[in-house]
Amino acid sequence: MKPKRAGQFWALDILGAALFSWGISGGVEALVAGTALSAWLACLAGGALLRASSVLLVHHFAMPGAQIGANLWRRAAMSRLLGGRLPAPVSAGTSAALAIDHVQAIEEHGARFQPARVSAVVGPLLAIGLIALASWFSALILLATLLPFVVGMIFAGTAARRASERQLDALAALSGLFVDRVRHLPLIRHFGAQARIARQVEDATHGVATRTVAVLRAAFLSSAVLEFFAAIAVALVAIYCGFALLGLLPFPPPEPLTLGRAFFALAMAPEVYLPMRRLAAAYHEKQMGEAAESALADFAPGQDEAEEASSTTSAAPSPFDGLVVDGLILTWPPVCIGPVDLRLPRTGIVALSGPSGSGKTSTLAAIAGQIEVPSGRITTFAGHPLDPADVAWAAQRPLLLPGTLRRNLALAAPEACDAAVLVAARRVGLGPLLEKRGGLDLVVDHKGSGLSGGERRRIGLARALLSGRPLLLCDEPTADLDAASAAQIVAVLQELARERALLVATHDETVRAIAQQEIAL
Repeated sequence: MKPKRAGQFWALDILGAALFSWGISGGVEALVAGTALSAWLACLAGGALLRASSVLLVHHFAMPGAQIGANLWRRAAMSRLLGGRLPAPVSAGTSAALAIDHVQAIEEHGARFQPARVSAVVGPLLAIGLIALASWFSALILLATLLPFVVGMIFAGTAARRASERQLDALAALSGLFVDRVRHLPLIRHFGAQARIARQVEDATHGVATRTVAVLRAAFLSSAVLEFFAAIAVALVAIYCGFALLGLLPFPPPEPLTLGRAFFALAMAPEVYLPMRRLAAAYHEKQMGEAAESALADFAPGQDEAEEASSTTSAAPSPFDGLVVDGLILTWPPVCIGPVDLRLPRTGIVALSGPSGSGKTSTLAAIAGQIEVPSGRITTFAGHPLDPADVAWAAQRPLLLPGTLRRNLALAAPEACDAAVLVAARRVGLGPLLEKRGGLDLVVDHKGSGLSGGERRRIGLARALLSGRPLLLCDEPTADLDAASAAQIVAVLQELARERALLVATHDETVRAIAQQEIAL
């Protein structure tokens, strides 16, 4: 059941409140008349049981629906973050915030706010209608105070939404900063930069705290508006009922009012605003949930399927016959990369050069299909869109998984036999490592402890080689290597270029010298 439909069970809460109020009013009249109270006590018990049942039913049906919706968002976000096209590069901490914290906010929005919103729309009108059966004038008083309350809540809610969006942005930034700094903690300690990094984290934390206080301020404002009008409404009903019973009204009584009817109207008056109180309590979840959906707009469920369907209908995959990049421009303020134009045949090397921060890695990511391309075309020589399945990636810092060397080498081809893995490993120069360190059963951790920089890069190259893909993207394959290791990597690249296309992002003059074309960013 959807969370919105689960909110319909809150109507049972109003009916339970009416039964409870009827028991109170009838009990008061019975006490005055000196009659039995058993029937009215049964009404009190029945009303309490009905209200408890409504709370149980709402949570029973709302939570599974909210979890199903959140799981759709989580799968869509994880799919895009792990292997889809992104509008811009996203840090690990920000990715975690998007896939975990933001999705959790969406789940709480569905579980708490959606049912409360249905109750806030139906509940007050139902309560006023029940009060009108006993005292239509009391119902009119409550209806008159309800209208300005709604206007006040709209203004308070608008302020709360802006504050919640700023808070979510600050939380995502803090998560990215914290994860990045923890990852590089040994390096930070080595250079004695603990104090400076601590100040950065402190400033980011202070920003989150400031925005959280702004959200709380908006929430307190919303609660103050609610309590102000609720207190006025109940007070007006109490004054009217009391003066009517005592005959002290300054105008002719608009209706005959008995003690039982007056007590019923007075007992039910707070119930008019109870759904609003419930909504106000869940209003923070509304603002956080909507802000999270806005932040995850690029990862909405079904978007990947629509993009895949569009690409499938626009052009069918074709055999790779070379890479063509025309007018590629990448922008995410204040960064602008390009335009980039290049032609890479089925075999050969093209070098992508430029200073650090010029966008070499981002350009490779766009060609690999990891970043959305706002302007330009990435196609084959035949004019077909480049199929990401034709692209192998050898990163500057290859991903290493805890386990054996065999598992890490065969990551791109899990079905490969040991013989094929050994051929690829020896071809990229990992023969000495295999002979000295236990072969494919060498234990590797996620940091690559005990492996040199050259050995890690060779693992990335061997993995790309095992994938069998015709286009190989290499990101700084010789960076930070000694001359001998760099020369071995260059020799491997030359050999690979005889059978497949290589696009290499590099600063190395040796790599640029063996390239058939150099693209400077």
